Order: sequence, then structure tokens, then C-alpha cells
Amino acid sequence: MTSGLPQAEAGPSAGRDTGFLAVDSGGSGLRVAVGTARRGVLGQRSTAQPVPTGARGVDADHLMERLVPLVEALTVEAGAPQPSAAVVGAAGLGTLGDALRAELPGALRRAFGVRRLALAADAVTAYCGALGSRPGAVIAAGTGLIAVGTDLVGWRRADGWGHLLGDCGSGAWIGRAGLEAALRAHDGRPGGSAGLLARAEEAFGPVQVLPGRLYPRADRPAVLASFAPRVAGCAADGDQVAVGILATAARHMAESACAVCPAGGEPLLALTGGLFRMGEPLLAPLARELARLLPHARRVPAAGDPLNGAVRLATDLATGPLALPADGQMLQVVATERG
Repeated sequence: MTSGLPQAEAGPSAGRDTGFLAVDSGGSGLRVAVGTARRGVLGQRSTAQPVPTGARGVDADHLMERLVPLVEALTVEAGAPQPSAAVVGAAGLGTLGDALRAELPGALRRAFGVRRLALAADAVTAYCGALGSRPGAVIAAGTGLIAVGTDLVGWRRADGWGHLLGDCGSGAWIGRAGLEAALRAHDGRPGGSAGLLARAEEAFGPVQVLPGRLYPRADRPAVLASFAPRVAGCAADGDQVAVGILATAARHMAESACAVCPAGGEPLLALTGGLFRMGEPLLAPLARELARLLPHARRVPAAGDPLNGAVRLATDLATGPLALPADGQMLQVVATERG
């Protein structure tokens, strides 16, 4: 297994060990790990099908429909005990999580016998995976973007408002800006880029039909984000419009990080998420902006991803209190027992 998660070590005390379940539910799918507090992760599984968000927010029924078969198969395959502690990190929990908070504790108790549950925004599991329980700030960037920080007393978040209202600097934001520049070139308006126009037509066909192909789709943010690597490629080739788009994206990211980073001491700062795989066309301007806005923060590599963060939290929950601060929206621990 090449998950990067702490793996199991067999031992005679396994039968008395406390089982845990760690869940990462994000825009790209659902990932699950099971294990024990002493032996670490015993196995993991994933599905590329994300949990839908409806009128009531994150849907607990749909989450359980995807989760139950994954966990049942995984516990048998890995020989893991039934989990008594669970951590669910979910995209949208902070703003669309009321139904999940109300319904998931009972559902997990009935399905697996979970007695203690921590519900976490995916930004919190991303933070925990990247920095553990140390004070600092994390920029989590993929299709969307959010910055989250803590001084270990409380949480602060910036952006994460979705592609219509925010997520400034995200993959969807970069892709939309790149397509706008392509359309400007097509129209002959200022600010256009012939290079981005050519790449847009390679990706989507004639730009005249792009609105009809894009607007009706439920996965518009992901479609927009799919164009972001082409913007980075255009910037690497020296296209100044594309360079400017990535410089603006970097400024947005750094401003969000600045809004959440603890002001005192030497907080840590990490980047996590698939958007940073675009490399130097984005990372170079971002490094300059972070040095300008957060000179007191110390940049460190992210130690792990959101599933690693959920595993860390689940291990803590199985053995005692969480090291990171509780919060009604970002990180909440609930008992699932009846009465």
C-alpha cells in the first residue's frame, strides 16, 4: 500500500485495542481508513464518486449509502475491529452541514456502533494532515480554495465560499479567468490571449459553443478547474496574460492566508491540495506574495493530506481529548450513545 498513512503493526494486544474510522469526503470523492489507536491504519479504500450536496446541504443519507459498503468491506479485508470512534471530514460542513450534524451521529451508531464522533470541515482535516496540532495556517487549494488557521485556542477561516462567491485563486477561479481571456481574444477586446484561445479550443472546441456546454452542467467548478493547468502551461511559455492570472491568483491566496495566520510568534505555514501540482508558474509568485504579507511565518512542507488529518484526529479521539480546538462549525465532538 502506498497511501502514506501509518500502517499496522501486529501485536498481542490487538484484541483490546480501540478501533477507529477516518473519513475524507471531498469534491473528488470519498476516502476511508480503518485502524486502531495502537496499531495505526489497517487499511483504506476510496471511491471517486463524491457525496452530493442538496437543498438541505451535505446529505447524510447519501454519505451513508457510499460509506457503509466501503467500511464493511474494509473491516473484513483488514481484520479491523468495529470502530468505536470516528472522524468525518466533509467538504461544505462549515456552511452546509446542519443536516449532517443532526443525522450522522445516529446513523454511524446504528451502522457501526460508533460511540464518539468528530465532525470536521475538510479544511480542518487538511490543516491537521499538513501541520498536526501546531499553530499556523494552511492554504488548501484544488477546485476550490480555503485558508484556515489556528492559535490552538480557536479557528479562523477565509474564503471557501464557492466558485460563484469566492474561492479566489482556486483552480475554478484560474480556469474561469483563463477562459475569459480566451473569449476576449476571440472578440478582439483588450486583455485577451491568443495562446489561451488556442488552448481553450483544444480543450472544448469552438469557443462559440462553450457557454452552452458549460452553463447547464452541475460540475461547472470542476470543468473550469480542468482548464487551470493549461493556463499554467501558457504562463510557462511566456504568455503575459496567463502570467498575470497566476500572479493575481497567488495574491488572493496569500491574502486569505494572511487573514487567518496567527499574528504572534513563528507560526507555521503549509500548502496542500492538487492545485499546487501546477508547479513554478504558480508557486513562484505565491512564494513572493507570502514573503511580502507573512514575513513572520515559517514555510514548511505539508506532512500529509486530509485523510492523514482525519486519521490523526481519529487516533486522538479513540484515546482521549482532541489536541485541536473544538468549534461549533469547524470541529465538533459528539457522543452518539442513546440517552
